[in-house]
Amino acid sequence: MTVYIAEDFTAEEADILRRYFTNLDQPVFALVNLPEVVKGALFARYSRSPLSLRRLFLQEFVGDLDIEGDQTIDATVGLRRAEELYDRVFFEYGDDSVAQLGGVHLACEQASNLLTKVLEWGRLMAYLEQSTRYIAYDQRLGGRYRYYRDPEILSSSLGTRYIADMDRIFDSYSGLVPQMQEFFRATTPKDASDSDFAYRTAIKARALDAIRGMLPASSLSNLGIYGTGQAYEALLLRMRSHPLPESRAYADLMLTELRKVVPSFLKRVDLPDRGERTSAYLADTRDSMEAMVDSLFGDETGGVVDDDVVDLVDFDPDGEVKAVAAMLYPHTSLSETTIEARVRAMSVQDRLDVITAYVGHRENRRQRPGRAFERTDYRFDILSDYGAFRDLQRHRMLTIDWQPLSPRHGYVMPDAVRAAGVEEEFRGAMERSSALHGALMGELPEQAPYAVALAYRVRYSMQFNAREAMHMLELRTTPQGHEAYRRVCQRMHTAIAEQAGHHAIAEAMRFVDHSGEPALGRLDAERRAEERRRSRDLG
Repeated sequence: MTVYIAEDFTAEEADILRRYFTNLDQPVFALVNLPEVVKGALFARYSRSPLSLRRLFLQEFVGDLDIEGDQTIDATVGLRRAEELYDRVFFEYGDDSVAQLGGVHLACEQASNLLTKVLEWGRLMAYLEQSTRYIAYDQRLGGRYRYYRDPEILSSSLGTRYIADMDRIFDSYSGLVPQMQEFFRATTPKDASDSDFAYRTAIKARALDAIRGMLPASSLSNLGIYGTGQAYEALLLRMRSHPLPESRAYADLMLTELRKVVPSFLKRVDLPDRGERTSAYLADTRDSMEAMVDSLFGDETGGVVDDDVVDLVDFDPDGEVKAVAAMLYPHTSLSETTIEARVRAMSVQDRLDVITAYVGHRENRRQRPGRAFERTDYRFDILSDYGAFRDLQRHRMLTIDWQPLSPRHGYVMPDAVRAAGVEEEFRGAMERSSALHGALMGELPEQAPYAVALAYRVRYSMQFNAREAMHMLELRTTPQGHEAYRRVCQRMHTAIAEQAGHHAIAEAMRFVDHSGEPALGRLDAERRAEERRRSRDLG
């Protein structure tokens, strides 16, 4: 059984595709010879479509493009001249900054949810991933459910059980997709002013949100990445040192395709005295730390919790004073020490006046104050379901670290699942997931997390400044967001105000939404989208 499903294209389709994609039969490929806006639009479609990028291109884009002049191009043969062009300034002289000046759109398809977190680790790249709220995972790919089939698992004594258990979990999920949609239709009838499309989309999103926790971490996703040559080099060095075999194998696929587009930027990755030494260093330090932790903590692992944990473990009690000083700093010629001393002598009301003036009248969450809010930081220790972690990890400007995914901290049962009377099916999937993880841990511990359902909790730390907090908490508490990360972000906001005592900073985050879970969180967003479409069509 192959790991990846290759797509079939007709001769005519292949003739078009090879002008713009660096291969036609692998899950990783670069986009070339297309306008930047088309590359961006293609990646944007990833989040709501189960189709591959090449199929999307054929179905939705080719008809609107003038491709006659590209008939002689064959992107699958690589771009050798690029290597000659950059060799002297980059490779020979080691000028890393040159590698920041060339970028690549790279499609990464059929990646497990464990691998996507490895791919999305870097800060200086842009990502767009398939969404579990718009794509039902009851659809099959090449006749198979959409989960990763690790070659080592399949060739082990647990191979048959892995396939059987994964299929059963996906069977259970697939059975609940129509049931949950029917439940939400019954509990939230359509308003006469809503279109069928908007209502149907909102119902589907709500149903898929409720049961996404049943999906295992092996579930496949398609991911679009845009990054510079330097960022790809750093990513590949990490991937080649990672203990997950899928990561190392996928790095080879990526390197092959990237070298067709930016070969010189990636020349050092697999040189024995350069990239391989760096990857070895990363692997060595990881091994050393795991041995160190084992000697310090042994079998201590923590246990099941009944509720999410959002613990503010570190903050600066003087954070607001320092932030006020930072707000005044760029508008004077005085030293920071002098300004801070003056701020400390101010009354509370005077400081509030400064913050009020600095924040101004924000009309929406996209109007954000300046970098003075970066003067103070917060660090949280969190236990939430893996689905929420998966979404929050995409905020790349913060510092986030996470522990191995396992069933040891228990799982989150959505209220809607209980209300719909399908708790038993959900619980059955959790028990099967946990048992399979336990079996894999003995023989293949690195691959065992593939079995863990997204509803199980994972522990992670998040550290960010007040400016990033404003962006993340306001965005992730909007009513159309998933209840799992809304809950985490609402508690963070409360902790910043009440535990840290940073009431003024918390007040500046005026678009943090503490309302309860709406019946159909996506409905208002779908109404607005439909209004925009209507206005566009009317010209």
